[in-house]
Amino acid sequence: MERLARFSISLPESLLEEFDRWIEKKGHTSRSDVLRQLIRNYISETYWEEGTKEVYGTVTLIYDHHSHDTAQELTSLQHDFSDIIICSTHIHIDHDHCFEVVVLKGSSASVKKFIDALNGLKSVYHTNPVFTAIV
Repeated sequence: MERLARFSISLPESLLEEFDRWIEKKGHTSRSDVLRQLIRNYISETYWEEGTKEVYGTVTLIYDHHSHDTAQELTSLQHDFSDIIICSTHIHIDHDHCFEVVVLKGSSASVKKFIDALNGLKSVYHTNPVFTAIV
């Protein structure tokens, strides 16, 4: 296990009280655990924004599978990015709409290109990427 370093921070008392209420409400065990998680999230987000590290995550999308050749376009796109796609799950919402989750692992630059390509498809109504990195 890695050695722990201790540090102190100064906060307005009202902010600390709100933080403690939030920690209790969310069921966390300690301030330290929450701060470690928040710091990792922030650093992962920076990796994602800078495009410099390998990231892991999902892209959730909703699309109309009757419009144009959406299913074929999505399949083709996923084949184009097969080096970063681990798997995908497809769910039929109703007669016209599908919900798909694509699990990805790769450089954030490659993942961003994939998401941009998804967003360029006319029948894709919604994309929601969620990513993290090992910090």
